[in-house]
Amino acid sequence: METETCIDAMDFKVQELLKEARLECSSVLTKLVDDTFSAIKSAIDKIPEDLQVTADWAPGFVRDIGADKAEFKFKKPKSIEIGGSYSIGCIAKPDVNVDLLLRLPKECFHEKDYLNYRYHAKRCLYLCVIKKHLKSSSSIQKVEWSALQNEARKPVLVVYPAANLGEVPGLFIRIIPTATSLFDLSKLNMKRNNVRALNAGDDPQPTPIYNCSILEDMYLEEKSNFVKKTFSGWKELGEALILLKVWARLRSSIYVHDCLNGFLISIIVSYLVAKNKINRDMMPMGIFRATLKFIETHPLWKHGLYFPMSDQNASSKGNEQLNSSTRFNLAFRISSVAYPELQDEVALTLRCLEKCRDGGFEEIFTTKIDNAAKYDYCIRLNLKGNSEVYSLGFCLDEECWRVYEQDVHSLLNQGLTDRAKFIRVIWRNTYPDFNVENGLSALDSEPLFVGISVSSVEKAFRVVDIGPNAEKKDEALMFRKFWGEKAELRRFQDGKIAESTVWESKQGTRHLILKRIIEFLLGRHLSLSKKDIVPVVDQLDFCLLHDGKDPVSHSVKLLGTFEELSKRLRSIEDVPLKISSVQPLDSAFRFTSVFPPEPHPLANKKVDVARLHNLTPFCVQSLEVMIQACSGNWPMDDVLIEKTKSVFLLKIAESLQDNWGITCTATEEDVDVFMDGYAFRLRILHERGLSLVNKEIGGDQMKRVSSADKMLFVRSQHASMINGLQFRYPIFGPVVRLAKRWLASHLFSACLAEEAAELLVAYLFLKPLPFNVPCSRITGFLRFLRLLAEHDWAFSPLVVDINGDLSQNDEKEIDDNFTQSRKAYEENTQNESKAMFLATAYDKASEAWTRCSPNPLELKRLAAYARSSASLLTKLILQNQTDSRGWECLLRTPLSLYDAVILLHGDRLPYPKRLLFTSELDQGIFLGGKGRHVAHGNASTCFHPFLLPSDMKGSSLEQLKTKLMVNFDPVRCFVGDVEKGFSNRLKLWYDSLGGDAIGLTWERSKKREREEEETDGKYPVDLLRNIGELGKGFVRDVYLLKAPRLSS
Repeated sequence: METETCIDAMDFKVQELLKEARLECSSVLTKLVDDTFSAIKSAIDKIPEDLQVTADWAPGFVRDIGADKAEFKFKKPKSIEIGGSYSIGCIAKPDVNVDLLLRLPKECFHEKDYLNYRYHAKRCLYLCVIKKHLKSSSSIQKVEWSALQNEARKPVLVVYPAANLGEVPGLFIRIIPTATSLFDLSKLNMKRNNVRALNAGDDPQPTPIYNCSILEDMYLEEKSNFVKKTFSGWKELGEALILLKVWARLRSSIYVHDCLNGFLISIIVSYLVAKNKINRDMMPMGIFRATLKFIETHPLWKHGLYFPMSDQNASSKGNEQLNSSTRFNLAFRISSVAYPELQDEVALTLRCLEKCRDGGFEEIFTTKIDNAAKYDYCIRLNLKGNSEVYSLGFCLDEECWRVYEQDVHSLLNQGLTDRAKFIRVIWRNTYPDFNVENGLSALDSEPLFVGISVSSVEKAFRVVDIGPNAEKKDEALMFRKFWGEKAELRRFQDGKIAESTVWESKQGTRHLILKRIIEFLLGRHLSLSKKDIVPVVDQLDFCLLHDGKDPVSHSVKLLGTFEELSKRLRSIEDVPLKISSVQPLDSAFRFTSVFPPEPHPLANKKVDVARLHNLTPFCVQSLEVMIQACSGNWPMDDVLIEKTKSVFLLKIAESLQDNWGITCTATEEDVDVFMDGYAFRLRILHERGLSLVNKEIGGDQMKRVSSADKMLFVRSQHASMINGLQFRYPIFGPVVRLAKRWLASHLFSACLAEEAAELLVAYLFLKPLPFNVPCSRITGFLRFLRLLAEHDWAFSPLVVDINGDLSQNDEKEIDDNFTQSRKAYEENTQNESKAMFLATAYDKASEAWTRCSPNPLELKRLAAYARSSASLLTKLILQNQTDSRGWECLLRTPLSLYDAVILLHGDRLPYPKRLLFTSELDQGIFLGGKGRHVAHGNASTCFHPFLLPSDMKGSSLEQLKTKLMVNFDPVRCFVGDVEKGFSNRLKLWYDSLGGDAIGLTWERSKKREREEEETDGKYPVDLLRNIGELGKGFVRDVYLLKAPRLSS
């Protein structure tokens, strides 16, 4: 039943997608296309017959491709007909264009013009003549150059109609020359040399790519007619083609010049029909699946896809271009590098069909798998003006840009060895409206892109690469020649003596090893300078540093100290409470804290006076630790339970002090243990509470479990699961830290609990489809932003199954809880709503972390910020951005979007070095009276974040210890005071990780309430002044940007 529901949901969504994606050819559109087609034919008809055409029409192009003959007398084209997707009614929006196939006249060509680029030169010159005459037509807005599949030597004309059609904005018509029957096919055999400049000594080399380039034009009309005939009158086949195009376009790594394109997809589908792999009984999704399975199992780059088709399989030993058949390989553009990636994408898609919710519709047809989100490491090579690219000529067998792609891939593939699963090198060297007439030298303005998917984090972060044994002289010599000064002979622990390369790195900088290898290889072998190599690896590391260092580097000491504390707690015998286990709860223990505490010199048994300096902080963060205790005499009342816990904690503290001399402090609520520079805050979960929480019970019995015990249990479950996830995926921690830093920087600290942020990131690792698991921090962070922005929070719960132990009944319970939550909100929008429903094995009703926040308005704001940041991050990864300012913008929140802003004294924050940027308001806000400066305050002298010389002068070590403040956070204190007094009038947005700005938005008030407030003189300026007075000594400035809006 569940499978049938899934299929029904998938079919419904597919039909809705087809309605949205398929271009319906209305009468208005048909008339526009027909009129433009007629205008083009009319303009061509006006070209004088026998017009003498020479290389002067495009001197740069003819020169750069190396054509030795390029003169002819112009003749009218033999035919012009509509081809491509428009001719079969299968245009997939938003890319709307119409292809015109223009057959070149045989009279313009000599029988040997297949040699030495003569055909390509004449082809271009023929289009130059047409372009000149098209410009004079009133029905045509403009004419530009483009290239066929990024092949600069095969330009095409792009014609924009003068009339604009609202339903298809940006419509254009491509004029693509064809060369039907121009040359003898046997002369274009794959083993023949047709570019005389390409030779090895006196031996001419085969030119299979060049030959295929001409054969493609010769077979283009025949292929087009073959497709038309196949798709004619077959609705389901056309719908399947639309689905395949939508699928491919979402995947940047495969919808590119050396892999798939729309026309090739239609050819593949037609081929499968001809081979009886697809029949008329199949539905669109069945055809879609059959096509993907064919691509997955049939190595197109090796065996090819030949036309005209025959029953005999024409295959080759190497790649497709070496085939001796005179038939044309339709898949000749698919490279041996691109095809494995295509297979991987197909395999992931087939897994989505089997494993994902609703048949994987969202993952397959709506999720954008662009290069920025797909690859773990993205590198841009700026090659503008680099003459080495075309030092051997722009075009021999292949174009120089394709040769350079292969050189870069081969180099990195050899250097990275098993560190990389896929290496993708793509250079989109042609760009819209490039000037063909001036030649090809300007086609290096776009950077070359390198995308790397690593095989595993462990291999990518490996410090030592072991090469050949010293006895293998030839291999060792090759190794040294490749690695140069980085190669060294080493003896390993097993006694082996071998060549090796060593990339010494500290633990926190292992993610930079790949960057260092790539920069070294490209510099050594391709003479590229570091300024021309832009690897996207560490651009966001700055936001995780404290005083120039990554505080996670102290985690080893922290874990060691915790283990020692745990041993001592379990060995306590002078307390009437048996401690069964000790579990860390704080995120610092699971490597997901943005700023795990560093050892504090005063939080020690013995204080090292030499380590005390002017920047010793007054504050120390506590780390919560949960103790599970066994005792049979617990009271039943919640208050008495907590009081009993406090007594036990005091006894535990006394025991630690008496037995080991460990400093402990106690308040009515908390007991803190100071050990080796850290402050551990102890919590107790008693055995009875644990047993009740563990049982699936309800009603009155559940009420017997104290809320504190319930929360402790949930936190312990969460901590345990996340800790296990971190060990499975080492990159998980850095991604979570980036996510938390971003949330805090945009003042969302009060909206999303840090545990919720951890679960969101965990989902990316546990349910990565349609991607592979992220293996770099920036890629993981980008996917986190997109998850926040794109998940359908209103209609879909996010289920995070960390240990994979949720049964079908559990999932049904989660769905029921979600449905009930949404129904309750619809019945009464004033109810607290779980706008973000995060379900786990320990929290199937999303009660723990998102019960109250974010609310619907907060989530809407959060998603909008995530969408904007994801867009910016994508541009930073893919486009030519090298300065740090753009990356900093990801973490600079626009203060002008708040109704009022409070700026704090940054030097009075407890950890001033965590402040990324000093916040200031753009003065343009105040032009025209839009904003107002309400108050200014001086910094207090009562609190300073660091120990001053006056504090240390004359003070004993014990006196200094008493000045240490545990968990003191003036921002939280100030926010709490403001919320206590004004929560019904405004909402506060703040950064809990070290920001100096607080945003305020007005809560909507009824007109009557507003009038009452105005009579009290509190709204809005006086109210803001009162708030400023609350934070006297801490608040720097208060600004009013927007007055409250009235609501009736």
